[in-house]
Amino acid sequence: MSKNTSSYASKRYVLYFVVTIVALILPFITINGNHFFLLSFDHKKLNLLFTAFDMQELYLMPFVLIIFFLGIFFLTTLGGRVWCGWACPQTIFRVIYRDLIQTKLLKIHSNLNNKQKKIEGKIAKRIIGGVIWSILAVIAASNLMWFFVPPEDFFSYLQNPSEHLLTFGIVAGFSVFLIFDVIFLKEKFCVFVCPYARVQSVMFDHDTIQVIYDENRGGKIYDGHNKLGKKPPQGGECIGCEACVHICPTHIDIRQGMQLDCINCLECVDACSKVMSNLKKPSLISWTSAHSLKTGNKVKYFRFRTIAYMVILTIATIGLLIAITKKENMLLNINRTTQLYKVQKQADNSFSVENYYAFLLQNIDSKDHEYYFEVSDPRIQIKEPLEKIHVKSGSMRKFVVVLSTTETLVNDPTKDTPLEIKIFAFADDDKQNVNTTKSARFVFPKSKIIEEKLNE
Repeated sequence: MSKNTSSYASKRYVLYFVVTIVALILPFITINGNHFFLLSFDHKKLNLLFTAFDMQELYLMPFVLIIFFLGIFFLTTLGGRVWCGWACPQTIFRVIYRDLIQTKLLKIHSNLNNKQKKIEGKIAKRIIGGVIWSILAVIAASNLMWFFVPPEDFFSYLQNPSEHLLTFGIVAGFSVFLIFDVIFLKEKFCVFVCPYARVQSVMFDHDTIQVIYDENRGGKIYDGHNKLGKKPPQGGECIGCEACVHICPTHIDIRQGMQLDCINCLECVDACSKVMSNLKKPSLISWTSAHSLKTGNKVKYFRFRTIAYMVILTIATIGLLIAITKKENMLLNINRTTQLYKVQKQADNSFSVENYYAFLLQNIDSKDHEYYFEVSDPRIQIKEPLEKIHVKSGSMRKFVVVLSTTETLVNDPTKDTPLEIKIFAFADDDKQNVNTTKSARFVFPKSKIIEEKLNE
């Protein structure tokens, strides 16, 4: 291969293969029973980076979404629509269907160099290609569902699909959409449906890497929207072979300038480089920035926009990692019951004051635990429950806790006094790692009420 010949297509195919394999096997990889990413509404849990979180911890999802979208915006500012051409599922699916199934496998297309030519006849092969893609579409739809219904549950649901109509209805609906999209809608999805194409231009600047035809070398083919000819009428290195036009999956002529329809697949760059290499010249179409092409300088990757995106992405990533490291393995909500307190007279003519609390304890750890509690104020004891509270993994339990004291905590004859206390809850078998501390209030009655109770 000539040093002037680019091979972006082969690099894209390798990346497509890697992305596809990762997407297929990632849902099956677990660490301590946790997935890399799983948002399960069935089990009301979130798995993120192989760590389990409860639905009450969905505050992590904004971090994930911010990182995802800012990552795409950063790539767009840096390399144009590189996401569209190199990682978007729509593009990968079209390559699988058009290039692999139709061209390589069934020979419906004679080669990969002309994506403009319409298919005539070959009905049987086209039907076979549609059937093959339909099977792959079901697999792709199921693959997406595995990030919401874990594979171990998904395949068990297959034994009784009538009991899980919503799950398989979503899979069926998305499969139908993928069949229609890839076979009939094609690249029109990128041009007319995908909103990303509409917003990309606001992220571009003169240093954004784009697919650019060098009009100074090749010559002028278009005057605005008007085509002047197959070859530049006023001369230039472009020989008018239109290899770049024939190979374009979105049916544009890159020589007309940057267009909304371009997905940065770089097929036109490969096509032009092959033709021009025969003439011992570099490609007239390249993946570079407008500023770099004009000045001949290297592309300026580090500039205000890209640095700003990197800073924000770094902050969001650090925030996500901090939130993950501070993850709790148990959740505890403490509320007062309707009874504020109770004063009782003891046999030795002393008193006790009891406060009642409704505890809602949730075990979000991967194994069952028995829980107990401690109160920060040594003058206050736990009267009930005296036994440990058993809660299964992924379950919750509601119960009443009674705190009691026999000491005079506050001597105020005029009003009840709420005292701030801390309640330390922990798993008896793993106190160091499974614990949480919550604030509560212990209300001590005014001394007049205690005196009345003692004088009864």
